[in-house]
Amino acid sequence: MRAQGAREAAQKAVRDADRAEAEAWSIRTEGYGGPAQPSPTIGQCLNGGLGWLEVECNRCKTRASLPLDAIRRPRDTPLWKLEASLKCRSYRKGRHAPLVHVIKLTETRGITPYKWCT
Repeated sequence: MRAQGAREAAQKAVRDADRAEAEAWSIRTEGYGGPAQPSPTIGQCLNGGLGWLEVECNRCKTRASLPLDAIRRPRDTPLWKLEASLKCRSYRKGRHAPLVHVIKLTETRGITPYKWCT
């Protein structure tokens, strides 16, 4: 019984640490515009309970929330590496689709109705 309790406590500690790291990165990214590196991995964000990535198109300023569990990348991929591969859906068919930048991580799907002021 003690071993099971210790295992559960260790798993909870890892979840809490993953969430704290993901939230700290998200606050730095949203509030200060970066730095994007180092960033938590997709697996750390999902383990910490932050399963949505909010991004914005650099050209048309359209925002979208992307589910991290639907992104087809290994779970040990850092979030900053996703930015280069994400494109705006409005321009996806063109050769020169604009890149998007990461705004923040969220627990649930939702687009923030306000612009972050620095």
